[in-house]
Amino acid sequence: MTGAIDPPSSKEDNEEINDSPIDEVRLTVPIIDDPTLPTLTFRTWVLGIASCVLLAFVNKFFGYRQNQLSVSSVTAQIVVLPIGKLMAATLPTKPIRVPMTKWSFSLNPGPFNLKEHVLITIFANSGAGGVYAVHIITIVKAFYHRDMHPFAAFLLAQTTQMLGYGWAGIFRKYLVDSPYMWWPSNLVQVSLFRALHEKEKRPKGGLTRLQFFLIVMISSFAYYVIPNYLFPSITALSIVCWIWKNSVTAQQIGSGNSGLGIGSIGLDWATASSYTGSPLATPGFAIVNILIGFVLIVYIVTPISYWNNWFNAKMFPIFSSKTFDADGNKYNISRVINQATFDFDQKGYDNYSPIHLSTFFAFSYGLSFATLGATLTHVALFHWSSIWQLSRKTVGKARDQVEDVHNRLMKKYNPVPQWWFHLILVSMVGLAILTCEGFGQQLQLPYWGVFLACALALFYTLPIGIITATTNQTPGLNVITELVIGYMYPGKPLANVAFKTYGYISMNQAIQFLADFKLGHYMKIPPRSMFVAQLVGTVVASTVYFGTAWWLLTTVENICDPSSLPDGSPWTCPGDAVFYSASVIWGLVGPLRMFGSLGVYDKVNWFFLIGAISPIPVYVLARLFPNQRWISLINMPVILGATGSMPPGRAVNYITYFVVGIFFNLYVYRKYRGWWARHNYILSAGLDAGVALMGVLMYYALQGYDIYGMNWWGLDADDHCPLASCPTAPGMVVEGCPAY
Repeated sequence: MTGAIDPPSSKEDNEEINDSPIDEVRLTVPIIDDPTLPTLTFRTWVLGIASCVLLAFVNKFFGYRQNQLSVSSVTAQIVVLPIGKLMAATLPTKPIRVPMTKWSFSLNPGPFNLKEHVLITIFANSGAGGVYAVHIITIVKAFYHRDMHPFAAFLLAQTTQMLGYGWAGIFRKYLVDSPYMWWPSNLVQVSLFRALHEKEKRPKGGLTRLQFFLIVMISSFAYYVIPNYLFPSITALSIVCWIWKNSVTAQQIGSGNSGLGIGSIGLDWATASSYTGSPLATPGFAIVNILIGFVLIVYIVTPISYWNNWFNAKMFPIFSSKTFDADGNKYNISRVINQATFDFDQKGYDNYSPIHLSTFFAFSYGLSFATLGATLTHVALFHWSSIWQLSRKTVGKARDQVEDVHNRLMKKYNPVPQWWFHLILVSMVGLAILTCEGFGQQLQLPYWGVFLACALALFYTLPIGIITATTNQTPGLNVITELVIGYMYPGKPLANVAFKTYGYISMNQAIQFLADFKLGHYMKIPPRSMFVAQLVGTVVASTVYFGTAWWLLTTVENICDPSSLPDGSPWTCPGDAVFYSASVIWGLVGPLRMFGSLGVYDKVNWFFLIGAISPIPVYVLARLFPNQRWISLINMPVILGATGSMPPGRAVNYITYFVVGIFFNLYVYRKYRGWWARHNYILSAGLDAGVALMGVLMYYALQGYDIYGMNWWGLDADDHCPLASCPTAPGMVVEGCPAY
């Protein structure tokens, strides 16, 4: 059953696992292999590195813009196929000997094959994945307006990305080899690989999977002209705001961008997938869990807290990621920071104001607390038995454990030695300490902070990996890392974000590495070839992300400062603005003055306890009523972390996500299983590819030259709910807002 990972207990289940215990995997992943296919060929290296470089550059370039564009590896997966076949048809086949050695290689070892294609996509995944540490470089230079040593910035980008390989090596037995860890997002790429490479006879009256993919991609490509250029307002249609144009409350309720989003919808694939991931790649039970969490938080908790004026909520917008002072104005950071020492100014703070947040932003932090507590409890209750069995197998005490067909096929390849992972781990920890302690301690983080961040990442990688591998949702470590270092080392904003990045991103990189390794597992790629492609791809991607960011930060005047940018300038850096706010909240002012005894939001700490105990009733009910299998699909970490992408995600993103996901992964999956098995993941890949290709084309052909569509109401990338961000407390005066 989807979502369950406990080992089989009957002969019938054992026969099922000889294929796969997961229905979606059985419907999608092939159970054959050709071990003679070459992998790390000349074509793989050239096309793989080129894909990695291009995706890293494009994604970082667009990451600083108001309308962010994330080009996924699916785009490269499509584009490299004809290029690879062209190289196979034109390159010479004669072997080339490496001088002064016995080694030789061929530029063209035969037809362009599936395994080369998979490895090129692994390179592309590295380029599409992002480099979180670049946010630190951005806020230092563009928000705090300070200098940073370029080599320190380069090492920061490399070490934070590479550190996770150590944790991945430790837990790959549990998260890759286990057939119950099925990594739903991988099935999109598996489906596309099969459509592109398998010879398929067109069914009568139907289409082959490749034909279906091409039709979807071309349609998505053509349609994206409308939301991206001609009618950007279509990305968030908030009908309530159009009816009640002068009502703050109505716009707070109806705005999909700045409010609760009731009655809001987006007619754009990017709206459905930009912050939450593809709804077509998320299992139906996970979508239902996310929907429950969204309704609970956005439609119950937030309205109750706002209209009861908890934490003086009416003085601020109902939904915002900004920080405010006690008068409802934007928080003036310069008044609480010592510019000479770059740390907290207690006297300035006492003479100014505590930090205040919008009601939703405050609860989003509490939910992050709850999600981490729920993750540990959920994994301990529901998955401990399978973890224990895999642990016994690892030390050779459970040789009779049943494996699925994919594990048996992969046994013919040499595994990656464990010491490879250990070597990377030790060297990256050493370089991380050099990065933080050297260069005049620009990052403020002492050596013990690096060790503590590593300990947190090690502790959480397994439980968060299990949640990701079964639900396609990844709880983040960012808040818990900010909280820990904020209490231990307050008043140091860069120390806080550096600690968060070493703790959170090393864990996240481990998850990404394991997901890619599972993709290679499904596609029967030799593990050592996978490891090399991932390692080189990570180094190349980190370098390109760093170089692109440094170039833009030093050449675009007033980048990330909307108040100083010319009208219509796209360089507003929305993601970096949220990161900057977090550095102020957790690093400069510190959690003691936010969520501790000196803070406004001390009651938010109860969310830790709420999260930790929340899976217990579900577990008890699942054991009392074992025949009601739906109970075990209630996933409290997913419910509590449902709105984890808000902000910068918005209500309209989630609503559109639910509409698409519920229709395809519940209704179509149950009623039209055959169509779903052939087309669902292909549909996701085609929509992604069309949007990405048109987005890049429109930028380089028009928008890059400041050529935009005709000036009309629908050109604004906004839902036309200007009053949704207004406060409603009596006496508050904000420009553009009515006075109460």
